[in-house]
Amino acid sequence: MERKIVKALPNLIDESNDFELSGALRIHLQQTKDHVAKVERLLRRHTGEAETETCKVMDALATAAADTIKDVPEPSIRDIALIGAAQQVEHHEIAVYGTLRRWADILGLVEDAVVLETIEAEEVSADEMLSGISERVNFEAAA
Repeated sequence: MERKIVKALPNLIDESNDFELSGALRIHLQQTKDHVAKVERLLRRHTGEAETETCKVMDALATAAADTIKDVPEPSIRDIALIGAAQQVEHHEIAVYGTLRRWADILGLVEDAVVLETIEAEEVSADEMLSGISERVNFEAAA
């Protein structure tokens, strides 16, 4: 899931018109790279490898974001659509990490739960940041 996001975010950054939005996406790209490393460490510790299956939901969300870029030529409107696409990704990540954290808690994997909770909190923070940016961007586009 995170690997797919690392591949998709640079295109969203390049296509965003709003300076604050592109900055927030850049920050989140770095966080996502850190998430990849953390998840890979967890996988290696438990399975000995970091190979994963493709996340079909993330594939669909990345495709939808790419389609949004093609379908919305007006920069201010595209920024609104990009925020929506990015928030869909964040909401999926929050759900996944929340579920994994709860499973780790149930299994008594305290260290894993802490790592997953940290990632989940960063995803929540990214979503909140996008919500804040959208409040301004939506009004500017409407004007």
